[in-house]
Amino acid sequence: MSTPLVQTLSAPRAERHAADEPARAAVRSGDAEAALAQCTTLAELFLARIRSTPDALAYQFPAADGAYGQLSWRETGERVRALAAGLRALRLTREERCAIISGTRIEWILADFAILCAGGATTTIFPSSSSDDCRHIMSDSGSVLAFVESGEQLAKLRAMRAELGALRKVVLLDGEAPGDDWVISLAELEALGRRYDDAHPSELDQVARSIEPTQLATLAYTSGTTGQPKGVRLTHDGWLYQTQAVMALGLFSERDHQYLWLPLSHSMGKVLELFALRAGFPTTVDARVSLLLENLGRVRPTFMGAPPRIFEKMYARFELAAEQAGAVERAIFRWACRVGVAVSRVKRAGGKPSPLLRAQFALLDKLVFARVRARFGGRMRFMFSGAAALPVKLAEFFHAAGLLILEGYALTETCAGAVLNRPQSFAFGTVGVANPGTEIALDVDGEILLRSRGVMQGYHKLADETRAALTHDGWLRTGDIGELSAHGYLRITDRKKDLIKTSTGLSVAPLKLERRIKAECPCITHVFVHGQDRPFCSALIEVDPELLTALLRQNQPDAAAPAPAVAALIRAAIARVNSTVAQHEMIRRFALVDRPLSVEDGLLTASMKMRRRAVAQRYRNLLDSFYQGPSPGLGPNAVPEWIATPKENVT
Repeated sequence: MSTPLVQTLSAPRAERHAADEPARAAVRSGDAEAALAQCTTLAELFLARIRSTPDALAYQFPAADGAYGQLSWRETGERVRALAAGLRALRLTREERCAIISGTRIEWILADFAILCAGGATTTIFPSSSSDDCRHIMSDSGSVLAFVESGEQLAKLRAMRAELGALRKVVLLDGEAPGDDWVISLAELEALGRRYDDAHPSELDQVARSIEPTQLATLAYTSGTTGQPKGVRLTHDGWLYQTQAVMALGLFSERDHQYLWLPLSHSMGKVLELFALRAGFPTTVDARVSLLLENLGRVRPTFMGAPPRIFEKMYARFELAAEQAGAVERAIFRWACRVGVAVSRVKRAGGKPSPLLRAQFALLDKLVFARVRARFGGRMRFMFSGAAALPVKLAEFFHAAGLLILEGYALTETCAGAVLNRPQSFAFGTVGVANPGTEIALDVDGEILLRSRGVMQGYHKLADETRAALTHDGWLRTGDIGELSAHGYLRITDRKKDLIKTSTGLSVAPLKLERRIKAECPCITHVFVHGQDRPFCSALIEVDPELLTALLRQNQPDAAAPAPAVAALIRAAIARVNSTVAQHEMIRRFALVDRPLSVEDGLLTASMKMRRRAVAQRYRNLLDSFYQGPSPGLGPNAVPEWIATPKENVT
């Protein structure tokens, strides 16, 4: 990393704001690339992109006829301008919050850019958020306007309207408005905006020029795993830093094509939205996860982002297809997995496969891996993974197939990306090295500290929490525990607040154990390791029925999935993990949960993270039962005990 690059990405805010006029001059002079590089706000960046490549494809998205609708950057700009003018007509002013409660769709992106160009700030709310979380976020943010996806979300706001005194108007994305003064349709907002823009033709341009780099752009709420969601204050400059860092890495160009299905309410989805704006590549916006593999083959993107669970399910589908094709196909697939992983490891170690290994791989590439690549469209350069650890065996399989998965480390508090593996330099099992302009340090207890322009201003209306999270010299305390290699690769080992101490006085990192157990058995959806003040560790397990069936059929094609058979599968996975950890970390007893953890029952956050306290409370009786009666075997070779889950053990 060169010194000029560090200086560019880490320049003091005053210096960057002083650069506003050269950026605007570049826009006026027609030097499009210089204008893009020198923009200091997201509104400027949006306008510069439209001027740079007005007729290039910007977005495609599902249409009513089953095909994809399309928008050029010019058409995107026209719709955003109408919406932004409509928001100004509804009296949206500087840094006022406008909420979006919607799944990923083109209208989310249009609304977000309109809010920014109108000088406001976007409050992000997952559509799956509980009514309590939604009420808290709307009230805490003081949002004055809201975009809602459907009648269901509208009904949620209606039920709490009396408590949301600041909320002046709701915009319904789907369908016609019900005909009262409180709700208008998206089409009505656009029509209102066009009339307002005609009457005030210079207002939007003046607003865009008046936006400061340090102005609030997004009020993004954390998922609240231990309490109510906290509003994270993110600035134009923080997001802009992310676009500058990724361009400095040379990851994207206008020739790329993104497949975007991740929640835009999540910081990772949001930053991918902005990468397209900076690099100018087209994006297919399609949140239909059930059609993901089918659409990848149809769209043929060059990259996408996804959490590990998506890659696990994709691998399971390939494995299941081989199982169903018969003994020969099954044997070939398993052979391909062994050979592919061997080739991946040799190449990553800097070596060359032996002639025999190369010959085997060439054959298996034609028989197996070429078909895997084709399912992803045949043009995929790499894929991003985050939010949880990607099992190394899975990364190796896809790497062998020519589909590189790059793990990264992103937080809402850092405008998403902070650490990333690169196509030219990556290490499986780590989240990579610091992005340009980001510094990493480890505190004495191993807590990861980050510092960059992307770090939040603070938590909204939470001064004490802000002081606890941000040091006086700008470091963010992430709450994650990690390790740094000699070459700067970061490995996340656990959450600081999740570390548990058994009654023996020895500490256990539950997240590490949970990840390893899931990696040993792909059908496991969630693992909850318990042991605080207990004599040994235990676990609650949730399985995916579809993937479970695939695994059981490998050896028993006609087998159903009775609880004992499932327990035997899980017991074997836990035993394999137990054989590699210290005795005090071993899982001695486990149970299968009675039903899937969900957002609706309060056990998962809207971003699908486990609410550990809520899980412990719901299954308190079952967890207590693990430690009653005769103690389990505690030797290094003891077999994990399965505890059946009677209903009376669930609170």
